[in-house]
Amino acid sequence: MQDLGYLVLIWVVVLIAGFLARKTRLTPVLWFLFFGALLVNIGVLPHETTPFIKIFSELGIIVIMFALGFEENSSAFLKSVKRSWGIALFGALAPFIAAYSVAIYFWHDTNIAIMCGLAMTATAVSLTMVTLRNEGLNRTPAAIGIMTSAVLDDIASLAMVAILIPLAIGGATVSIAGVGMIVLKAITFFLIVTLLGGWLFSANEGPLKKIPIIGRFHMRHLLLSAKGEHATLMLLLLAVSVGLLAHEFGFHPAVGAYMAGLILKDEYFHLNKKPEMSLYIRTRGVIESVAYSWVGPVFFVTLGTKLIFDPAIFFSIMDEAIILTISIFFAQVISAAVAARYTGGFSMDEGMMIGFGMLGRAELAFVVMDMAYTENQILSTEAFYTLMFTAFWLNVAVPVCIRWWKPYYSGEKRSPFSQKPTDGQGEES
Repeated sequence: MQDLGYLVLIWVVVLIAGFLARKTRLTPVLWFLFFGALLVNIGVLPHETTPFIKIFSELGIIVIMFALGFEENSSAFLKSVKRSWGIALFGALAPFIAAYSVAIYFWHDTNIAIMCGLAMTATAVSLTMVTLRNEGLNRTPAAIGIMTSAVLDDIASLAMVAILIPLAIGGATVSIAGVGMIVLKAITFFLIVTLLGGWLFSANEGPLKKIPIIGRFHMRHLLLSAKGEHATLMLLLLAVSVGLLAHEFGFHPAVGAYMAGLILKDEYFHLNKKPEMSLYIRTRGVIESVAYSWVGPVFFVTLGTKLIFDPAIFFSIMDEAIILTISIFFAQVISAAVAARYTGGFSMDEGMMIGFGMLGRAELAFVVMDMAYTENQILSTEAFYTLMFTAFWLNVAVPVCIRWWKPYYSGEKRSPFSQKPTDGQGEES
């Protein structure tokens, strides 16, 4: 029953955070993180997340990413991949170099520096996408650029884990075949998801319709059966199943859930031609309620509990944490913004939004920290806490910076990169 008590407390915090978000005009995610850190440090929530809350939290991020993919246009996503390779490459390389350099300067240990660089490489896109949604920007070109770049970053980060972890622990050699296998698994996973989308929902309309049995079976019949009574359950089943498939291929389940949402189209859900009677609208409303109101927020509150305040350690690593945070901040924003401008064809205002959106560090960063600190004892205590504080403040910076840059991005205010003054409505005067 203790776990249920923790869940009730978190839900109370979610309600309070929502109220404060409306009063302060800040994104609720920032308040979720704040209350998670506050409750764990005053002893209300445990330092070690209980198995029940941990699983509930993981389900939360899966549903959040599925909901975000559900809202997205798949063709726009695929088109954005062509524009995002440079953002992914330079947006990962610059933070790695920055973190590696700072770690070498302070701790003079190559292995620690490698782990610090690796932990600061991948973007926590879930935090950014929820923030963009709260600001009404989740369907903008910048949002699609962030998401596609982050997915590419995940693939690159997995390859770097395969290469750098063996180097750091000194217990294995780098295997070209191993790295090649990771790339092959990534390609295979995305092909499987694409084929699932083509078969499960539109087999009788696409090239698969001529194949016996397969061409006649698709989930649209199940979605529309019983007037869509079980549609929400089927979509949640799809989200978790593809998330588990992604995990088997070495990705975070949230990436799989996003891809599962991405293959869905609104026409798969229509019961009739009237939009207001569409099953898609009803089902999407339920999914969004689950993702953003009562399951998804648990993930962000739990993420806030990762920051444990120890006065002695805190003051001992103050310089390191501040310098590393500032270094990653500028390396990430500048590299992503410039890459977006010159390799992706985005405007500089869009590039800055992409740079701010790629500041978050969460899932993969904490996995690397756990491997390096708990499992292999590569990181020192000081390095571990420096990374924890850096990740926390970078996460805090995401909603703050996006909120600050929104008027410049939308054209309500003239940005430093604008060539002509604006009339306050987003149009050049």
